[in-house]
Amino acid sequence: MAILAIWGILVVNVVLTIAGYVNYLQKARRPEPVLPAEVPFVSIMVPAHDEGIVIVKTLQSLLNFDYPHDRYEIIVINDNSDDNSAELLARVQTLYPQRNLEVINTDKVTGGKGKSNALNIGLKRAKGSIISIYDADNTPQASALRYLVAELMSDDHLAAVIGKFRTRNKNASLLTRFINIETLSFQWMAQAGRERLFKLCTIPGTNYVIRRDILEKIGGWDVKALAEDTEISFRVYRMGYRIRFQPLAVTWEQEPQTLDVWFHQRTRWVKGNIYVILKNARLMFTKTGRPIRFDLLYFLAIYFLLMTSLILSDTMFVLSVAGVAHSDLIGFSNALWLMAVLTFVISTFVTITTEKGEMTIANFMIIIFMYLVYSQMWLAVAAHGMVGYIREQVFHQQAKWYKTKRYQ
Repeated sequence: MAILAIWGILVVNVVLTIAGYVNYLQKARRPEPVLPAEVPFVSIMVPAHDEGIVIVKTLQSLLNFDYPHDRYEIIVINDNSDDNSAELLARVQTLYPQRNLEVINTDKVTGGKGKSNALNIGLKRAKGSIISIYDADNTPQASALRYLVAELMSDDHLAAVIGKFRTRNKNASLLTRFINIETLSFQWMAQAGRERLFKLCTIPGTNYVIRRDILEKIGGWDVKALAEDTEISFRVYRMGYRIRFQPLAVTWEQEPQTLDVWFHQRTRWVKGNIYVILKNARLMFTKTGRPIRFDLLYFLAIYFLLMTSLILSDTMFVLSVAGVAHSDLIGFSNALWLMAVLTFVISTFVTITTEKGEMTIANFMIIIFMYLVYSQMWLAVAAHGMVGYIREQVFHQQAKWYKTKRYQ
């Protein structure tokens, strides 16, 4: 059963990869989206907690958008920071007095409660009919906002448009090399592939635009959700709207460079996604939940079925090597294991061929290493996150928001 589960999910991912590649080829032939004659006013919101190391560089990128400067504002929610963020933000405001740059400084009473709370605070002050979100470590390309808004305005059925994110510090460590390939693979497989087959893609938390009226209609961001991006995506789909992926809109972001920072960040993601799954699980086979059915099944398979199957498979492998246990399927399962490695490596390598400079022998070898090491690391994170979530629910503990460390 473990072998069937692992291979079933692997086949689904291969199908998504093929669909994502077809999606890429189609989008590459389409003309660039163009802004309408009446350019909508956009409120860019940046939630920031102790982001002094990166916030100035991020603001410089946002101020340099080629979107008409009088048609967007930037709102930084400096969320209960203990570093020098407030002083740095005030200095940037002084340097750009003619620009629409607002800073909201919260304290431990009004802020410090996570990203969702900070975004809800910013939304109350925003003036735009379109809301855009960027994380404090992002340096988007100058054209990113223009592409996102132009795509959104091209179709009234779109609630949001998401862009592509790249790893800014991919050469910092072996871990960031893993993450670079992971993010590219995720976007062309889970985003573009799902969009192609099911008209589904998930808001990634940064580098996206969403219509303000829809955001207000669904009540803003869920303050209990650690994965506020997945949670709000589900509510958008349940309302009958769509989300589109526009890969021309690119942002570059920092990724964890050390294992402890990565572990805390990904554990938060796991807890957040489990919360979203359980919150929506009752809707799986109802008419209301039909738009999110595939995602619910996919997340359930990844976080519960695949994790259990991999633990059983790894345990059996270790016991077999140690001579403690024996299976009549050992030869068969070894062949399947080798085929799984080849399938993973080839499908992942195909996804990165879409990016200039990524189709290298070094990356091919890293993908092989990812299957053997990085995938097992994810298994540990998923198990730890699930245990942590259960413990929080049993003891009625508030989920803790871990701040991701930034680097110069």
